[in-house]
Amino acid sequence: MQTLLLWLFYITTFYAFIPGLITRIFGFRVFRRGTGSHEFALTFDDGPDPVYTPLLLDLLKQYEMKATFFLVGSHAEKHPDVVRRIHAEGHLIGIHNYIHKTNWLMRPKTVRMQLKRTNDIIYEITGEHPAYYRPPWGIVNLFDFAKNSGYRIVLWSSMFGDWSSKIGADELARRMLRKLKAGEVMLLHDCGNTMGADPDAPEQMLVALKQVLDEAKHKNLRSIRVDDMINQEKKKESEKLSMPKRLVVSLWLMWEKLFHVVFRLETVTPKDPMLHFRARPYHGKTVVMNDGSRLEKGDQVLELHFDNKKLFQLGSRSRSEMQLAIQMIRAVQKDLPTLANMVLERPEYMDIKGLYAVTMISRGPEQFGFHVQELPAGLFASSTRIYLKILLSVIHPKGKSRLKQGSQMLEPKILMMPVNVLIERYADKRSTACRSVEKDTAEELELNELPITNVSQGFSS
Repeated sequence: MQTLLLWLFYITTFYAFIPGLITRIFGFRVFRRGTGSHEFALTFDDGPDPVYTPLLLDLLKQYEMKATFFLVGSHAEKHPDVVRRIHAEGHLIGIHNYIHKTNWLMRPKTVRMQLKRTNDIIYEITGEHPAYYRPPWGIVNLFDFAKNSGYRIVLWSSMFGDWSSKIGADELARRMLRKLKAGEVMLLHDCGNTMGADPDAPEQMLVALKQVLDEAKHKNLRSIRVDDMINQEKKKESEKLSMPKRLVVSLWLMWEKLFHVVFRLETVTPKDPMLHFRARPYHGKTVVMNDGSRLEKGDQVLELHFDNKKLFQLGSRSRSEMQLAIQMIRAVQKDLPTLANMVLERPEYMDIKGLYAVTMISRGPEQFGFHVQELPAGLFASSTRIYLKILLSVIHPKGKSRLKQGSQMLEPKILMMPVNVLIERYADKRSTACRSVEKDTAEELELNELPITNVSQGFSS
C-alpha cells in the first residue's frame, strides 16, 4: 500500500505539480506578460455567455479595444452566433477545453480530445483554427508542458477574483486599476456558470471594466489581442542586434543601393519593395520550361532581385528557412500582378520571354508558375553559393547557426517563369485584352500599311 501511494505521489509530482510550478514561477514555454509601451491585453475565460458576452463586446467596441476570448467548447457549441460575432469584430479566439475541467484530472488523450473537439467547433463557426490555449485554472500537465498539444499556452500576469460577485464592482475596479499598465495580461471572466463562480459575477466585472477602460483612454493605453502582443515581443527580440551585426546590415543595405544604381534596377512596388528587376539577355543554356516554351541564349528576360531590407525584416521574424521561404513567396506573389501589367503595358518589354532569378531558398515557387532548375556547376555557381550563404547569414537573426540547419535548402537554384504564364496568371484581364488588340493592330499595320509603319518608326527614332 505504501509503495502504491509512493508511486502515486511520484506520478502526480512529475505529471502535474512540477510542470505547473515551472510555468507559473518561471514562465517556461508559456506566454504571460508583454513589454509594450502603450499596450495591455484583456483576456476573458469561460465564455461565451449569451447575455454577458454580447454586453462585453458592446463595451469593447465602444472603447475601440481588442481582446482575447478563451472559449469553453461546450459553451461555444450552444452559442455559435456569439462566437461568430467575437470573430467578426476582430477579437482573438483561443481554447479553454471542451468542458471546464482541470488537466490534472485528465489523461493526455482526454486533453487532446477536448482540444480537438473545441478546435473543430470554433473552425466550423469561424473558418479559422485557434492557435492559442489556456488550460482551466492555468493548470498544465506534463504533456501540455512538453508542447505536445501544438498550441501556444497563454497564462496571465494579473487576476482579480472577478468570479465572485461579493467583491463588488468598485473593489474590482480598484484591483484592476492598480495593475493597469503596459505589458499586463489581465485575466477576467465573461461567464459565471463554471464551478466556483457566481452566475451574476460578470455583471460586476462589466461595471468595473468600464471604469478601467475610461482610465486606459486617459493614460493612452489600449488593449490588444494576445497574438499581437506576442508578435511585438518577437519583433523586439529580432531588433536586439549586436553592434557588429548592425554594422554589417548597414553596409549591406548601402551596397544594395549602389548595386541598384549601377545596374539600373527598377522596383515593382516602390511603396513596399520586394522585387527589383532589369531587362537583359539570357546567357545560359537552352531551357525547356514547364509550359513547353524554350528559353535560349540571347532571349530577353527580366532578371529579378529580392529587396535585401525586406528580406532582413522577414528573416528577423522567421524561426526557420522554411518560414522565411513562405513569407518571401507570399511577398513575391503580391508583386507578380503589378509586374505582369508592367510587361503588358510597356513597349520596351514586348520581347521579354520570361522571368529569371537565382535564389538560395527555392521551395514552393512551382505553385506560382515558376520553373525550378539546378544551377549548372562552375565558377558562377560556386561564387553565387558563397554570396547567398553570406546574405542568408546577414538577413537571418540567428546568423551562421541557421546555415547548419536544413542544408538541403542551401543550394542556389534558378527560377524561371515564361512570360505567357506570368500574363495569364497574374495580369489584369482588361490590360491583357487591350494588349491583344494592340498586338493584332500592329501585325495588321505591318502587313497592310507598311509605309505608314515605317514613317511612324522614323518619328519614334
